[in-house]
Amino acid sequence: MGKAKIETIEEFNQVLEKENKFIFIKHSLTCPISKAAFDEYEQFVSEHENVPSYYLYVQEAKELSNHIAENFEIKHESPQALLFEDGKVKWNASHRSITKEALVAAGE
Repeated sequence: MGKAKIETIEEFNQVLEKENKFIFIKHSLTCPISKAAFDEYEQFVSEHENVPSYYLYVQEAKELSNHIAENFEIKHESPQALLFEDGKVKWNASHRSITKEALVAAGE
């Protein structure tokens, strides 16, 4: 399964309908902290391919990023990790709190 990049609200809504539980990452292409968090996420994905996960690049998907912040009432951060379950955000972390271990704990 691994990870998949999504860019539109429509794609995100399809994921919400299809997946009961998944991890979602907001990644900034210009931020070194975000790069470190994305590296942690990629390590997580490589060891937990059975956990559905999706990501966006904030610079390419501002509309979707804002949509998630507004609809789920989660202050936008970049980088940010979110665990969705049953159509709701069950867990979120930002910046240096995004580690492989944190993602493992959230995804279990």
